[in-house]
Amino acid sequence: MGVFGANAALAAAVGLALAGCTPVSSDQLTRNAARAVVTKTLVNRYPGVPLEPALDCVIDNATTGELLGLASDSLTGPTEATAQTVLTISRRPGTLQCFAGRGMTNLTL
Repeated sequence: MGVFGANAALAAAVGLALAGCTPVSSDQLTRNAARAVVTKTLVNRYPGVPLEPALDCVIDNATTGELLGLASDSLTGPTEATAQTVLTISRRPGTLQCFAGRGMTNLTL
């Protein structure tokens, strides 16, 4: 099965187990997985950024497709594509407004 196949199988098993015992929606599972990989990306690439507010702004301004892609990246860890997606989201007007609203007016990613 290989390492990636084993990780995918484990993630699927955990997801099914969690889905069976909590009323978490698939949207919330996707957002949580995306948050995990975006957290690693922000910590590793932008260590001075206030983590929680930046994380919330990025996740809240991501499209459904971006959230799904980021959630997929959570299985293997952040890649250059992950970093590019975070950067793309962080440069959107809505995300910049969110940063400013959270007191991060001079934030540059």
